[in-house]
Amino acid sequence: MSELVNLLSYTFMQRALLCGIAISFSAALIGVILTLKNYSMIGHGLGEVGFAALSLAVALNLEPIAVSIPIVIIAAIIIMFISQKKGESADIIIALVATGALAFGVIVTSFTSGFGADSYNYMFGSILTMTTKDVILSIVLTVLSIAVYVIFYNRLFLVTFDEKYAKATGISVSWYQFLIALLTALVVVVGMRMMGTLLISSLIVFPAIIAKKFTTSFKGLVIMSVITSIVCFILGIFVSFFLNLPTGAGIVSVYIVLLLISSICCKLAKI
Repeated sequence: MSELVNLLSYTFMQRALLCGIAISFSAALIGVILTLKNYSMIGHGLGEVGFAALSLAVALNLEPIAVSIPIVIIAAIIIMFISQKKGESADIIIALVATGALAFGVIVTSFTSGFGADSYNYMFGSILTMTTKDVILSIVLTVLSIAVYVIFYNRLFLVTFDEKYAKATGISVSWYQFLIALLTALVVVVGMRMMGTLLISSLIVFPAIIAKKFTTSFKGLVIMSVITSIVCFILGIFVSFFLNLPTGAGIVSVYIVLLLISSICCKLAKI
C-alpha cells in the first residue's frame, strides 16, 4: 500500500491517470456506436494513420499533435464516406488505409530519425510522455463527447440501429457519420501517446464487447462500457508500472483477462 501511495505522488503518474481516465471515458462512449455499427476496427486503422502522421511531424520538426489531428480526421472521414456512399466494406477500406499509412510511416521513419526510443513510444505507448497539454486535451475531449451524447442521444441511437428509418424521419445521417468520425479521430490522436498507435483501438473495442455480455439496452451498454473502460485502465496502468510493461500492453492484458472471465461467467450462468 505504501508503494502505491508513493507511486501516486509522482507528477507523471497523476498526469497519466487524469489523461487515461478522460480518454477511456471518451473511447468507451464512441466505442459503443462503432461496435454496434461494425466499425470496431476503425480505431486500429486510424492508429496506424496516426503513426504515419507522427513520423511525418518528426521528419519535418513540427508539433506532432498539430500534424496528427487534421490527418487522422481526414482519414476517418474518408473511411466513413467511402463505406457509406460507395457501398464498400468498411473492413476493406480500413485495411487499405491502415496498411498504406503504416508503410508510409515506416518509410518516413527509416529515412529520417530511424526506429529509436521515440518511435517505440509512439507505437506502444508510454506514461512518461504525458504532459499538461495532454491532460487539458483529454478533459476537453471528454466534455465534448459527453455533450454530443447528451444533446444528440436519441438521434445517435437511431443512426446506430436503423439508418433508413433515421433518414425517413429527416435526420441527416451523413452529418452524424461525420460527427462520429470526428470524435473517433480525436480519441485516437489524444490517446495514442499513452496507449501507442498499435494498441489505441483496444480502448474503443474491448469495453463495448465486455459490456455487451451483461446488458442488452443501449443506455445500459453505454454506462457499463464506461465503467469497464475506466476500471480496466486504472488496473492496467498499475500492472504496467509494477511489472515494468509498456502502458498499452498492460492495459490490454487486463482487458483480455476480464473478457475471458466475463465469457466464462456468462456460460456458467446459462448452465
